[in-house]
Amino acid sequence: MRIMNWAGWGWACAVVMAGTVAAAPAVAQELSEKATVTFMEYAWTLTPERFTKPNGETIIIDKSNRAEVTIPLDVARDIIRAGRLSAHAQACGLAQEQGENHSSLMRRQTLSKKWTPQQMVYINQLHLTVVMLLTGRIKLVEKPDAGEAGKAPDKEVVVAQEPEKVTQTCTAEQKTKVKELIAAYVKTGPLASNNPPPAAGTAPATGAAPAAAPQAGAATVEKAPPAK
Repeated sequence: MRIMNWAGWGWACAVVMAGTVAAAPAVAQELSEKATVTFMEYAWTLTPERFTKPNGETIIIDKSNRAEVTIPLDVARDIIRAGRLSAHAQACGLAQEQGENHSSLMRRQTLSKKWTPQQMVYINQLHLTVVMLLTGRIKLVEKPDAGEAGKAPDKEVVVAQEPEKVTQTCTAEQKTKVKELIAAYVKTGPLASNNPPPAAGTAPATGAAPAAAPQAGAATVEKAPPAK
């Protein structure tokens, strides 16, 4: 199995600068049910069977029992919106705002006390999948045996080993808009000072600016083979 190191909730992987993201306009677009389900499918494919937190605790995820791990559609839509905003922040070089957006998202979900540790891993993976798709860190490839007559070829999501480095576009106006959107999102959520000790399945967000490579002491994830 392929081993990936993710600092905290996967932040190190999410900040790799790759691909082109149009910043502010896409933030306001509404997500269709089809788009939401598609993102959820990709996130489930990349969800690991085991997630080891920085404190050494391991969370086991039963990939044969998806119903117990995935989340309702309306909640997933909110996670995806936050992920798109994180991707736009990344395109604009707003590392601090990107971190604040992600941390606010995870605080909201932790404090809701609705989710199991396994669901919290999936929630974070859904956010990370959106960021990585929009920034070119993961890509879709056609399955070799796919493509029945009259049907579009099936696709699977894979992690790009060497993502194409493309100049990202973000105007001054878009950058300001993204900063405002993230500030508003964080303001409407629970403050970090009011955050209780991390619940099972969560890992503390790093306070420093994220790096593009895994750090020592990062959480270790064993990625499962794609679901069939």
